[in-house]
Amino acid sequence: MADTLPQVAGKLTPDAPLAPLVWFKSGGVADWLLEPKDLADLRHFLHELDPQVPVMALGLGSNMIVRDGGVPGVVVRLGKPFAHVSAIDAVTLECGGGASGILVSSTARDKGIAGIEFLRSIPGTVGGFVRMNGGAYGGEVKDILVDCDVVLRSGELVTLANADLHYTYRHSELPEGAIVVAARFRGAPGEPAAIQAEMDRIAASREASQPLRSKTGGSTFKNPQGHKAWQLVDAAGCRGLALGGAQVSEKHTNFLINTGAATSTEIEALGEEVRRRVKDSSGVMLEWEIQRVGRE
Repeated sequence: MADTLPQVAGKLTPDAPLAPLVWFKSGGVADWLLEPKDLADLRHFLHELDPQVPVMALGLGSNMIVRDGGVPGVVVRLGKPFAHVSAIDAVTLECGGGASGILVSSTARDKGIAGIEFLRSIPGTVGGFVRMNGGAYGGEVKDILVDCDVVLRSGELVTLANADLHYTYRHSELPEGAIVVAARFRGAPGEPAAIQAEMDRIAASREASQPLRSKTGGSTFKNPQGHKAWQLVDAAGCRGLALGGAQVSEKHTNFLINTGAATSTEIEALGEEVRRRVKDSSGVMLEWEIQRVGRE
């Protein structure tokens, strides 16, 4: 396949291990890992790539189980060229698709833009936030997104308005294979000191309630209508439940953790066992929030 792949100015790695790039530290390899030099490099590569080859974006890998069989096709990881954040007016930020939530929220603070503090608590990049309608602590991306620039699977660059994404809870209708390369977020005027205080409050709350020092994937299941996922998991007796090296966190039951050398198969199977027990206990079938990708 190497002979048929387009040339790149950035880095293209065959059989690239993905476990080091995801929070669970488990899973197989990408057939190919592309780290484009810039937007033009990404667009050219996708335009020239055989349309049958699947393409998947990878951010910080916090909300993802990469299955042990690896990921077919090309995984695209946006690096430093896509990690910029700047203010374009008094309340609006221009953010690269590879920028982290901490960078976005810190820049908003420095510019006196309030309403974006919640991104401080989401371990991901702008591309992932936009795709998944990332949210926490009372805020969601749908509340702050003006529009976003995406490179379609064909290599075409298009701008999509907030309404084009048809946001629902932790879901958007971003086109299959599209890569978010930039987004505009709009907040409201605020005082940097007050914004920092809110970011500190959020950070302290996360530290107190979530297993941040563990190999985890973030919130595992979506909150069903009228319920909190962690309460349903707890009520089903799953706190601390283990399967191989995978375990339901004792600290926050909507987090799965890799206690050491868990395989992705074990982590996913544990999640399915939790879903089964919660269904038996409460009648509610939990939906995965974590993306599960690749070959089983």
